[in-house]
Amino acid sequence: MNRTLQEAFPHVYCELDFTTPLELSVATILSAQCTDVRVNQVTPALFARYPDAFSYASADRTELEEMIRSTGFYRNKANSIIGLGQALVERFDGEVPGTLRELVTLPGFGRKTANVVLGNAFGVPGLTVDTHFSRLVRRWGWTVETDPVKVEKEIGELFPRKEWTDLSHRIIFHGRRVCHARTPACGVCLLAKDCPSRGEGQIDPMKAAALVKGPETEHLLELAGVTP
Repeated sequence: MNRTLQEAFPHVYCELDFTTPLELSVATILSAQCTDVRVNQVTPALFARYPDAFSYASADRTELEEMIRSTGFYRNKANSIIGLGQALVERFDGEVPGTLRELVTLPGFGRKTANVVLGNAFGVPGLTVDTHFSRLVRRWGWTVETDPVKVEKEIGELFPRKEWTDLSHRIIFHGRRVCHARTPACGVCLLAKDCPSRGEGQIDPMKAAALVKGPETEHLLELAGVTP
């Protein structure tokens, strides 16, 4: 299934726009209960206004909340971002640390956020157990666990560590493009032959094709032998 995912998504990447570990940290905090597309609309102005940890640490809360309001839960997110800036200034000389042990001590960080930052900003392999990841690995029968830490441990034992970051991206891509929560596009899913949940979604190829999303749609449908 992993090899099939590699064929389906040969080029994977973090869909949050960033240039530094701090920018990715803030973007990942904003992405909770929000689409990456929306976050990417908000962050250019945000990153220009707050270029470093010191800026976030001393941010005017009302101004920051207004800038991130459209991402939802903006008060809680503002608390996390200001707290993150303060913690980085007080404990890490304003720099985002590069270890899981240190990252999970920061405001707004859990293991998921830490692994996003490690894998994409520092090149340290990590599994990003978000809602898409958890949903798909259970749907595929890779695990029956629901606790994210247990899911991360079980899936990590199935694959070489060096593959963890790209594997996370592929699973998340597949969850966003094909294997949707409510109606998976089973009829054009390249994993269908190996999937124990095949048939839970739309199995008619033409109807399933209409459910596929994202920039890889043409490629995915071509591999599935379907012309919409």
